[in-house]
Amino acid sequence: MKRLDGKVAIVTGGGTGIGRGISIALAGEGARVFLCGRRLDRIQKTAVDIQAAGGSAQALQADVSKEKDVERLARAVLDNIGRIDILVNNAGISAGGPLQELRVDEWDRVLEVNLRGPFLTTRAVLPVMRQQRAGHIINISSESGIEYYLQDAAYGVSKHALNDFGEFVQREVQDFNIRVNTICPGMVVTEMTADSSGLDHSKCLYPEDIADLAIWLLTRRENIKIGTPILIQTMLNPWE
Repeated sequence: MKRLDGKVAIVTGGGTGIGRGISIALAGEGARVFLCGRRLDRIQKTAVDIQAAGGSAQALQADVSKEKDVERLARAVLDNIGRIDILVNNAGISAGGPLQELRVDEWDRVLEVNLRGPFLTTRAVLPVMRQQRAGHIINISSESGIEYYLQDAAYGVSKHALNDFGEFVQREVQDFNIRVNTICPGMVVTEMTADSSGLDHSKCLYPEDIADLAIWLLTRRENIKIGTPILIQTMLNPWE
């Protein structure tokens, strides 16, 4: 008997990086995983890898910043299974550079994906979770949602806001036995960060580290509430 047998999970941005790591871990614990992403080839590849390892996974292409896409995503899962137990809001993008050089469309797109996306997906799953009187939402934020880094305004603002969004949701739904956690990882080696100049991979986090924390949160006794946001870092500075 695996710890998440019978559970149904949606993971946004599930094709690469942290989302892929969490998706694989969820399936390994027995969950039926629906991977959402804009790039169909990436989420299909992860779904195939999960299936090859004996897990249950299905790829559903969607852009979390688009209301109709999110509605279609939730409807597809409910039509297929009839319940949603876990939502992992992982999809995210970044746009760096000095604030005065940041284009309006870059700013808007980061906020659309990183903040509007979790709002839309959370709103889509809450009715069924409230009806079930059970559910768990995990938001993947960032150390940038706690600190204030130079040339990181759009991403940082989106993640600071995501941390607060998670707390607002938790306060609204905790009487329905729905739990909300927000994880703020430090530097994680992914496709986006692997080639960063001066980055020492041996001092970084990896997607599996974030997946381990997500599984720990999902498998706690229901009466245990973990404070939010949760900062996870390495002991050594990866930029030294």
